[in-house]
Amino acid sequence: MARAHVGPEAKPARPAVQVEPDASHNTKALMLAALGVVYGDIGTSPIYAFREALHASSAGGVASRADVLGVLSLIIWALTLIVTIKYVVFVLRADNRGEGGTLSLMALARASYPKRARAILAIGLCGAALFFGDAIITPAISVLSAVEGLSVVTPAFDPFVVPTTLVILALLFAVQRFGTASVARVFGPVMALWFAALGGFGIYHIADDPTVLFAVNPYYAFAYLTGQPEVSFITIGAVFLAVTGAEALYVDLGHFGRKPIVLAWVVAVFPCLLLNYFGQGAFVLAHGGTPHNPFFEMLPEWGLLPVVLLATAATVIASQAVITGAYSLTRQAVQLNLLPRFEIQHTSQTQSGQIYLPRVNLLLALGVMLLVVGFGESSGLASAYGISVTGEMLMTTILLFVVMRHRWKWPLAAAVALTIAFGILDIGFFLANAAKVLDGGWVSICVAGMMGVIMFTWVRGTNFLFEKTRKNEVPLDFLANNLVSKTPQLVEGTAVFLTSDPLSAPTALMHSLKHYKVLHQQNVVLSVVTAQQPTVPESERVSMERINDLFMRVRLTFGYMEHPNIPKALAICRKMGWKFDIMTTSFFLSRRSLKASPNSGMPVWQDKLFIGLARTAADATEYFQIPTGRVVEVGTQVAI
Repeated sequence: MARAHVGPEAKPARPAVQVEPDASHNTKALMLAALGVVYGDIGTSPIYAFREALHASSAGGVASRADVLGVLSLIIWALTLIVTIKYVVFVLRADNRGEGGTLSLMALARASYPKRARAILAIGLCGAALFFGDAIITPAISVLSAVEGLSVVTPAFDPFVVPTTLVILALLFAVQRFGTASVARVFGPVMALWFAALGGFGIYHIADDPTVLFAVNPYYAFAYLTGQPEVSFITIGAVFLAVTGAEALYVDLGHFGRKPIVLAWVVAVFPCLLLNYFGQGAFVLAHGGTPHNPFFEMLPEWGLLPVVLLATAATVIASQAVITGAYSLTRQAVQLNLLPRFEIQHTSQTQSGQIYLPRVNLLLALGVMLLVVGFGESSGLASAYGISVTGEMLMTTILLFVVMRHRWKWPLAAAVALTIAFGILDIGFFLANAAKVLDGGWVSICVAGMMGVIMFTWVRGTNFLFEKTRKNEVPLDFLANNLVSKTPQLVEGTAVFLTSDPLSAPTALMHSLKHYKVLHQQNVVLSVVTAQQPTVPESERVSMERINDLFMRVRLTFGYMEHPNIPKALAICRKMGWKFDIMTTSFFLSRRSLKASPNSGMPVWQDKLFIGLARTAADATEYFQIPTGRVVEVGTQVAI
């Protein structure tokens, strides 16, 4: 079909919302926007992270002083080591022409170390699959945990927590088709108010027991881990909830740049998070270790309802970042041939990154709502959270090693030492979360596993299909030379044949000759290639090669963050000698009807899955933005 045979790559995961053009050089405006988009997820973690970690560590529902200081110390150092040192200091430097995320990092690693392209591809595939596991849990746990604050206002709200959460989520997914531009304008200010509230209430309650500040000493974390080995492993899994969303710093690098993201973390987010966790700890100590939901219980009565509403808005923003990130990841996966084509709707006339994928939106909405109904409370969902995120972070560490060693040219000892340090953290958190598989962790594993099978099947199937059709096709140069010596009847105009293999005669061309027995005066064999970089400059967009007077080979190259527009790209050819005119050009596409074959090289179930995926692919005409009135489709049947 019309896509080039490009090896798949994997994730960013969460490019959420594009920044307004007039703010592109304004660091303060970018910092404010980053508060809403980048830090929405990690910024809402105080609602449930400290609560879950304390419940995991305390016996009989009463937390001791050692429990409180130990858990706080673990949270503080998790934020410091994973977010500040790993992501802020090192990972954010691994940008691919300004873009971040696992997909970008993997493309960077593959370009730096092509000898292990397959292994790097497999790592990226895992990262992409794990992200989808995270994408359905984040909106569920975030919104549900915020709405649960209503039951703190009055227990009479208990029966309405789940229905209210479902209504909020339904509205959130319903408005996606209108785009995020208008909503994005309030993201930053709302989250700025949220972080101010976090820090303010934290400072107010630190006075309850100022000795809580001793938790900054890592001795308390070490003493807790060694003193209570029977529960510390479970607690570590709950502590990780405090750093979920850290990967968004890297994912949204292309939207804001490194400086605004780093400044927002250092100046606002990190201090406010620490103050709030300290405040929760002091509140628990001052009340005998008995608070059940310290985040909401420590609020004054006058501030409870406003903060519940603010928390709900903050969690909706955190969910928005994941949802739009899923759109972005899917688009990149399609571009890199990890998934079949999806219908992509652009919701902004100026920002290409603001997109809406109806099918992805529907699947996410169903998955998130099923989780809310199935688990019923955020504590249950907390057990399902973490496995996919920790696995994704581990993939980032491995890919970062390749970049450090082969792109940055670090000494082997330095690259290995840093990778081991980060790897120990990632593996420790991963194993701690893996212990919660039966309590709900199976959800993210199942989602990631399902996405992994789908992407692997699509990659494998397209490779088999490519090789099979190539064996039966005629070399293009051979056919072109024969048609010059034995020219059939020529008709006016230009025919553009889209193909994934520019070296072979396209199926549509062969069928055209067979049935019509005519040839256009100008015949262009066009292939579309996805580069291992986010964008491609216009000067590198088009490559032209004239075969003879009748035939020409053209290759269009797009970055994996770009949406292919073939007519617009072909207009560049006018500067290169081909007087392209859309009104005198016909585009010929091959529409394959696939049939399962016992000799395909894949199991029958995988054959059927691949065929099913191929049938769901969006129309190539719309995907490549070709005017429908200029397209001729030729059907063929292929056994795979």
